[in-house]
Amino acid sequence: MPYRKLPNTDNARIRALKSAIEKAANTDFPELSFSADILDEAKSLLTEFEQLSARYRQLYDIQVNAGHSFAKTTQNARIYISHFIQVLYMCVVRSEIKEEQLDIYGLGDARLVVPDLTSHEQLLEWGEKIIRGEYQRISHSGVPIYNPSIAKVNVMFTLFKDGYQTQKLHQKATACVLQEIATYREKVDKIILEIWEEVEKHNTGLPPEKQLARNREYGIVYY
Repeated sequence: MPYRKLPNTDNARIRALKSAIEKAANTDFPELSFSADILDEAKSLLTEFEQLSARYRQLYDIQVNAGHSFAKTTQNARIYISHFIQVLYMCVVRSEIKEEQLDIYGLGDARLVVPDLTSHEQLLEWGEKIIRGEYQRISHSGVPIYNPSIAKVNVMFTLFKDGYQTQKLHQKATACVLQEIATYREKVDKIILEIWEEVEKHNTGLPPEKQLARNREYGIVYY
């Protein structure tokens, strides 16, 4: 008997269960190659596994689509914050803003170099510092920086921050369903193996070619 090839993807698992269940539905009960108890369990698992798989695909699609929009808001926030810092430095170079005032932005030791804004966490950190620092300087009679104004920077940063939180929620929801699927995979693999074992055992008395053909009718895949 050739080696069996157990399903290794969720779609293949679903196909394997459907094949066995559909074959059982078209077979007279006395001739069924595996037990009715296993058939009932397979039907229940198939329904639950299909629902979970569909929910995962739905959540994943939502996450991906939201990710496209989030990437744009992230890019905008990074551009505006970086540009604002560069304008701030130019104001310092032109002595329009005192160099020691860079401390209120957290830029006192930056040596007029724009901080690394590569990661989302860095962008969150520096966005908060820059916006808070500019409003603090203005509140002490400082002349606001324009082009870009801190109000515009704040709008772009808020969009990014909201998008960041939304993406976290999407990722958490997707990961939660994926964990449920991982748990169900073990149950599905177990029931598929039980079906295949019983089917092969039931058909052992048949000639080899007929035996393989009958086994394949129940979804068994061989190398």
